[in-house]
Amino acid sequence: MDLSAEVTKVNGIGEKTAEILKKAGIFTVRDLLYFLPRDYENFQDSVKIRDLKPGKIMVRGRISELKTQHTRRRGLNITTGKITDDTGSIRVIWFNQPYRAKQFDEQRDYYFTGSYDLKNGRYQLTSPSATLAADVELTSDEKGRKTLQKKGLIPIYSQRGQIKSIKFHQFFEAMRSEFALIPDLLPGTMEDDYIKPPDFVYPGARADALYKSHFPDTTAEITEARRYLAYEELFELLLASQLSKQENSRLKAHQLPFNADNTKRLVDSLPFKLTDAQRRATWDILQDLGKPTPMNRLLQGDVGSGKTIVAAISAFQAVSSGFQVALLAPTSILATQHYEGLKPLLAPLGVKMELLIGATKRKNAIKSRLKSGEINFLIGTHAIITDDTEFKNLALCIIDEQHRFGVGQRQKLLLKAARNDKPSSAKLTANDDSCSDNLTPDDTIFAPHLLSMTATPIPRSLQLTIFGDLDVSVIGELPKGRQKIETKILKSIDQKERLYPKISEEIGQGHQIYWICKNIEDNPMMETTSVKKQTKKLQGLFPRAKVEFLHGRMKPAEKDEIMERFAGGKIDILVSTTVVEVGVNVPNASVMVIMDAESYGLAQLHQLRGRVGRGQTKSYCYLISSSEDKPTKRLLEMEQSTDGFHLAEVDLKIRGPGEIYGALQHGALDLRIATLTDTPLISIASRQAKQVAAEFANNPENMLKYKELMSGISHYQQLTTLN
Repeated sequence: MDLSAEVTKVNGIGEKTAEILKKAGIFTVRDLLYFLPRDYENFQDSVKIRDLKPGKIMVRGRISELKTQHTRRRGLNITTGKITDDTGSIRVIWFNQPYRAKQFDEQRDYYFTGSYDLKNGRYQLTSPSATLAADVELTSDEKGRKTLQKKGLIPIYSQRGQIKSIKFHQFFEAMRSEFALIPDLLPGTMEDDYIKPPDFVYPGARADALYKSHFPDTTAEITEARRYLAYEELFELLLASQLSKQENSRLKAHQLPFNADNTKRLVDSLPFKLTDAQRRATWDILQDLGKPTPMNRLLQGDVGSGKTIVAAISAFQAVSSGFQVALLAPTSILATQHYEGLKPLLAPLGVKMELLIGATKRKNAIKSRLKSGEINFLIGTHAIITDDTEFKNLALCIIDEQHRFGVGQRQKLLLKAARNDKPSSAKLTANDDSCSDNLTPDDTIFAPHLLSMTATPIPRSLQLTIFGDLDVSVIGELPKGRQKIETKILKSIDQKERLYPKISEEIGQGHQIYWICKNIEDNPMMETTSVKKQTKKLQGLFPRAKVEFLHGRMKPAEKDEIMERFAGGKIDILVSTTVVEVGVNVPNASVMVIMDAESYGLAQLHQLRGRVGRGQTKSYCYLISSSEDKPTKRLLEMEQSTDGFHLAEVDLKIRGPGEIYGALQHGALDLRIATLTDTPLISIASRQAKQVAAEFANNPENMLKYKELMSGISHYQQLTTLN
């Protein structure tokens, strides 16, 4: 079977269907095979209504009396109906799913699966899934093609465009006889004698796993199949990390030796004392900079932990050695904040700094001085990576919030260091002359040292897998004097009594408010709060306050102007989307309000909360829930903990790696099955990946046997590697 063939090679998939599948990311036969069921149902488990007991149930019946009501007090759309079979009827209810009122044909039977419990004095079925009974009882369609049977486990596929679960069954049924022809993927399955794989990896294991995923007879078969496929994903990811680390170790970099006197001059001049965590992270980096191979280090620290000063000390070591440094920030206002904060610390020590952003007026003059080596520390945004921005001897790249830059953008910056120039003659101290002894020959192409910073705490398991080719430093403590942020969960209906008086009090004391909304404008398909509607509401509630809004569709200059005015105290309440997640330091902001908080992940909630509590004022974060149910585990964890690393681990368990990785890196990790909380499987895959990487290093020709595997590894390397 040719897994790289287009999906049109599958019987039943024409050009029109293929276009729909492509929009869902399914381009090839392989993509289709790995489109696994989201769940499995045994429709023989359905029970009569008269026999129902509280808990998760499945019932077959017809639905009627559907209607949707909007409740002003609760801010909800409630859709209700009645499900009836030949033994009785029950009430069914959906929250904020108004489309349900038009979804059903009252003359047809459906299987409903959900929670049946006592609510407000009567039993009801709450927010069930629904499957048309005819879709799981037919043995053939009108053209005689085989389809589902009402026996055993039935895979349930997520709908893609107009393609429902039943259609995916037909696609796989058309391929059933060819599953045995699926080629193996992993080392240990192709007449290899250099690696002994785990017992669940054997010739044909991949074909078995995919077949049992789509045509299972028992739950044990599903578990067995998922274990292999999860291992396959983890192995690819970990092998990609190992190979990236090997490649990085073969690169050359300028050595930037540690100079104790220079470092002490800078540290002694700081208006504050470094924390122990900052000292440890700084020492890790300074040691790396003195090596002839490029540093590839990720510096992670909670919001406000002091990553920037660690980066400044690192930059000073590079400049002291006669080389240039570039600091790339995602927004103009953040780049300006870095420049204005670091210049008073570094300029007195002889560091020649400049800021290069879109609004910079002296761009040509700055670029000329940069190319000549007169400027040795450049801070800026995307303006740094334009083709006409040239460095004389760039040796250290610092990328703040690196996940906000694409792979290509990061590479453009790194390639600016691939020069063979010697260090600048303008050294800061005579003691640095010794560094010239460590230079590589003139014909060497150098890679830069790379320090990437993120305020998103990364779980340990992600460090070992996704960022396995990196060295990681953690600043796990906050500087003294930082206020703990008090976090509270509020229902939407409680804002008037419990939130609005607090807002009035804080504004009266001269403090400022962030107010986060999910959408920019009202969307009839979504019940979440919009920025523009909330702005009008707050302007009416607090007529004496200056209320303005901010969102991602605004022009960069307009966004910067709004943020500058907020930072300058000219705006009392800033209503915004999550565009403020990474923003300027506003010590006067004391309250963060997050509407529809249950729709965000913990990492993002924690990042947003970190926008306040940056001064000496007591600060608060209010998580507003639009649901009438009990607070989610995610919100309860936010209310109880301000430890970003603890929250990151919880987020990983609740939402899985894909969501968290989306917040860390441009691109989609797209792990379909593996969970990065499966420590035993990660341990096995890590051990095997190291063995295979070593074998590939000794015998590169062995890679040729694994073309599909190496293609997948190349994809992971593009997403995960930073240098």
